Amino acid sequence: MNRIHFLRSVGGFGLLASAASLSSFKSQDEPQLDKSIVQEFVGASHKDMDKVKELLEEYPTLLNAAHDWKYGDFETGLGAASHVGYKELAQYFLDKGAQANIFTACLFGKIEIVKPMLTAFPNTLHSKGPHGFTLLHHAEKGGDEALEVKDYLVSLGAVDKKITLY
Repeated sequence: MNRIHFLRSVGGFGLLASAASLSSFKSQDEPQLDKSIVQEFVGASHKDMDKVKELLEEYPTLLNAAHDWKYGDFETGLGAASHVGYKELAQYFLDKGAQANIFTACLFGKIEIVKPMLTAFPNTLHSKGPHGFTLLHHAEKGGDEALEVKDYLVSLGAVDKKITLY
């Protein structure tokens, strides 16, 4: 085989391989979760474990879905359960594989997670969670289990429990 034939055959194979790998991605045109179902799920995650379980049974991808309450105030079911201090439901979400975050770590008093996160990213101390609730708010919702985290946050200068989002 001469050089030109070789390059053409390799080039053609490269195009076929590229096309095959692109076909393995899911289409972005597939339907999204209905926004009203996401809102219902996140709303229920503040107070109604039975409703949450029912919705998750029907729509498993709700686990990490976020509702936009407007102006960038995004909230997941875990975020809702965490900021109201609904530990049983927050733990249920975590057991199902929900994406954990520092707000939930504060709720559960996980100082071994909170300290290194704030050492690595100090400005996270003033992060706004759903509805503007802060790390300090979440630690307070955690009660006695989160007292060490609360004291640590205060020692770093945390004061606000809620920050205006807009």
